[in-house]
Amino acid sequence: MKKPFALIIIGCAMVAGSFVGCSSKASNDEMQQLNDLKAAVTSLEKGIAARESEKAALLKSIAEKDAQLAQCAKDKEALQQRLQGVK
Repeated sequence: MKKPFALIIIGCAMVAGSFVGCSSKASNDEMQQLNDLKAAVTSLEKGIAARESEKAALLKSIAEKDAQLAQCAKDKEALQQRLQGVK
């Protein structure tokens, strides 16, 4: 019974000792780094949104070109059938 109690006391002492070296306030350099990182994240998120918008526009353009290609293939087939009928 004394062993678990002793382990708990030692564990609590270790946890308490680890908090002694920690400061509760960030330094100015750390705050500047944090702000720089936040700005970089915001910039990257805007870049991602722009690329996704560009991708959507390109996919729409591809779909339109595919539709035009399909229509051209239909028109070509119809024209070939008409030419076959003329001969």
